[in-house]
Parts: sequence; C-alpha cells; structure tokens
Amino acid sequence: MKKNQLKTQKRNRRHARIRAKVFGTAKIPRLSVFKSNRHISAQLIDDVNSVTIASSHSRDVKGKNMMEKSAMVGESIAEKGLAKKVKAVVFDRGGFIYTGNVKALADGARKGGLEF
Repeated sequence: MKKNQLKTQKRNRRHARIRAKVFGTAKIPRLSVFKSNRHISAQLIDDVNSVTIASSHSRDVKGKNMMEKSAMVGESIAEKGLAKKVKAVVFDRGGFIYTGNVKALADGARKGGLEF
C-alpha cells in the first residue's frame, strides 16, 4: 500500500470516530473542516435535515500565506453563520490534527463570533 493511501485511510478512520460523537442540528450546526495540500474549506452543516447552511473556501479570500487564509476562512464562515442567526457550533476537525491551519481556522471562527 502506498504511503498516501495509508495516510488517507488513517484520517478516514479518525474522522469516522469523530463523526460518531459530533452531530449538528439547526440551532447548533456542525462546523466541518477539510484541508488539502493547497486549500482549506469550512461548512456549517445541519445533520438533522442534511443541509449545508453556509460554506467558505480559501479560494474566496486573499491572504499572503495559508495560515492567514485559514484564519480568514474562519472569520468568513463566522460572518456567514451569524447572518443566518447561528451563534454556537460543534467543531468537526475532520480527522486532521488540531494544529496549524485547522487551529487558525478555529481561532478565526471564534474571533468572528462563533462559540464552541
């Protein structure tokens, strides 16, 4: 098995463990994070109705480096969430470790006004 396939399998297992515990509703949606090698995205998801309430992507913001873009994506998703009257969320890191870009996105979302 190739190294990248093994890493993806491990991340998928971690994500499945997290998703077994984390669940979003209309009042308190799930803030789901996905990152690739170049981009990071976030979605506010209502799992009861299987609906995405708001989303934000690093292609839509301008920043010098990936950490700045991640923080701006967090602020953007917070702004969109607050516009839809969402203040509290449940954070779903998507199987990624809570450092670097994932942490920057979470801090940006908190700075933008979301509570978790």
